[in-house]
Amino acid sequence: MSGALAEVSALPRRVRLPKVHPREMLAVLAPTRRSLGIGCGIVVFALGGYALARETSLFAISRIDVSGGSPRLASQVRRALAPLSGASLVGLDGGDIVRRVDALPTVVRATYDRAFPHTLRITVVPERPGAVLRRGPDSWLVSVRGRVIERLPAHADAALPRVWVSGHTPVSIGETLDAQGVGAAARAVGLAGAFASRIASASFADGSLVFHLRSGLELLLGDRAEIPLKVAVAERALALVPSGSSFLDVSVPGRAVSGTGTSAIDEPQSSSRG
Repeated sequence: MSGALAEVSALPRRVRLPKVHPREMLAVLAPTRRSLGIGCGIVVFALGGYALARETSLFAISRIDVSGGSPRLASQVRRALAPLSGASLVGLDGGDIVRRVDALPTVVRATYDRAFPHTLRITVVPERPGAVLRRGPDSWLVSVRGRVIERLPAHADAALPRVWVSGHTPVSIGETLDAQGVGAAARAVGLAGAFASRIASASFADGSLVFHLRSGLELLLGDRAEIPLKVAVAERALALVPSGSSFLDVSVPGRAVSGTGTSAIDEPQSSSRG
């Protein structure tokens, strides 16, 4: 009878790890004098190249490309950045660029990019005109965000709605009108979209917004909430307003009401003259 023989070998009770000698390991891992020299040389070369590119005309700005706005706006941006002409693209202060362009009353925001060797590219989001701010005989163009863009000559931009302020109200180019009163009226016009072409003027007082339409009808919108919805309701309801009505109230969008008489907010007498 044959049988299989199995051999069992006993494992040692303790596995001995190789001894580690710190000095030998350090000698293996530590860089050689040659590698240190090469590394330092690369760093010095890189720093020297950066300093050369920064301080010389190698990458000097000679061209500023502007996209995202009209040719007139592009010209304004280039004038704002004219002091940077000849500066190196390498050491350019991006924050300074953005601040210079954003300070323009015609710009909402701007971004920049370096196009080596000599071009600075600027992309802008322009302010969008929304209304004409009137103070007696004086006029200013106001954006849909309520920012004063520029002063206008008399009777300019007759197609835009008017927003009136009293004669003693200070107006500064570049300022953003407050959220109440004139600012609220200007922003509401901006939210009206294509319907703004039907608005002669807008006013906001005592918490109530009114669009004075070119047809002579007053559109009462109540508070500043849900302006696009209220305007959409008004567009449909105007076709059903009885002849002789003087106002349409859409302050409660689900219950438009028309009638005769005057609203609680009266347009200044001079507004009908543009």
